[in-house]
Amino acid sequence: MNGQDSSMTTARMTGIIDGPIMPTLARLTVPVLVVIAAQTFVSILEAYWVSRLGTAAIAGVAVVLPLFILMGTMSNGGIGGGVSSAVSRALGAGRRDDANALLTHAVVIALAFGMLFAVTAFAAGPRLYAGIGAEGASLTYALTFSAWVFGGAPLIWVVNLMAAAMRGAGEVRLPAKVSLAGAVILVPLSPLLILGAGPVPGLGLAGAGIATLLYYGAAFGVYCRYLVGGRGVLVLRRTRLERHGFAAIMQVGGISAIGTLLTSLTAVGLTGVVGKAGPDALAGYGIASRIDSLLVPLMFGLGSGVVTMVAAASGAGHDERAGQVIRLAAGIAFAVTTLLGLTLAFAPDAWITLFTDEPAPLAWGRDYLQVNGPFYGFAGAGLIFYFAAQGRGQMRAAFLAALMRLLITAGGAYAIVTAGFDLAAAFWAVAAGSIVFAIVNGIGLARTFRQTGS
Repeated sequence: MNGQDSSMTTARMTGIIDGPIMPTLARLTVPVLVVIAAQTFVSILEAYWVSRLGTAAIAGVAVVLPLFILMGTMSNGGIGGGVSSAVSRALGAGRRDDANALLTHAVVIALAFGMLFAVTAFAAGPRLYAGIGAEGASLTYALTFSAWVFGGAPLIWVVNLMAAAMRGAGEVRLPAKVSLAGAVILVPLSPLLILGAGPVPGLGLAGAGIATLLYYGAAFGVYCRYLVGGRGVLVLRRTRLERHGFAAIMQVGGISAIGTLLTSLTAVGLTGVVGKAGPDALAGYGIASRIDSLLVPLMFGLGSGVVTMVAAASGAGHDERAGQVIRLAAGIAFAVTTLLGLTLAFAPDAWITLFTDEPAPLAWGRDYLQVNGPFYGFAGAGLIFYFAAQGRGQMRAAFLAALMRLLITAGGAYAIVTAGFDLAAAFWAVAAGSIVFAIVNGIGLARTFRQTGS
């Protein structure tokens, strides 16, 4: 790294460690939120184009999405969170060479996890998708889509962990620009490859998978040119692989990845309990709980900035500043999600009727939002505490919080229904799980500061 690069790195990290908290947090957060909005828009459009292929194609994609979404959450928020945290802490402590080495270790980890997902999808995919409910034409569609997206799993993992490393270094603009450019390109490219036009034949779900991989391939090229060329804070180069490099990432990323699994199991378990009440209850719950799934990417946008700022401050020994960042971000998250939740609790039909006017699902959806809406603030703050724990490099309490939420939410709902109470009563288990998730994460964070004497 030359003197100019060193000065750029020092200036960037000094701003993250010592600059005004709110403007710095906004600078790190807003680009990520814009990307999330663009990606959400593209995913909605792609779902529409896939729907043009028929019900079997929709069902085929539906059974593949849980595994694909799990891969995304693990590579971005799970292992990716560990990468961001490790890089930020190294740069905050002034260890630039270590930060560069961590980038190389992250690429190796990405290749390993990418191969794991690829092998799992090819070996267990047919049985897994059939077990979920795909059969006949829908299973054929599922296997086609799965083959393409998971065939490129190593590429997807490498791109996501490269982006995570850059976020950890405070470089959020390049990943944002790449994602936005990809969104602009995918808007016309996806329908062209899926449905065809003029001389271009429609490739069906293979087209959807190819479009996804073309985006990640282009992103990989841009990131490699930037990182190998030393144009930013981090430099990707050959380095000796060492155990402590992997440990620095996985001590946070490994537990975070398990946390994403627990979150998925919580959703699956609760869905199973609701499903026992019949298709109307499942439809109403599914519509209402879409808000829950929207909270996660929203909080990820804010949380990515929290990880970077908390990790950098902690690495520099500025625990007081780390605490200030956490309190501010958690307060913002609590206020925004509480306002959203209360609005939905008092006017649930404003959301539910966007998807259905049928009385039975509408009633179940109302029950869910009226019970859980007022407690969304705890879910929002809990997620920020979770990201802050990544920044602190202390994930034990966060893992315990995720496990307790699983037991209270899914286990509690099952116990309530089994005891003969109405399903609406079981929705209180979801609220209780959110409260406990926030409290346990908060207590765990407080202990990390007491351990350092702050």
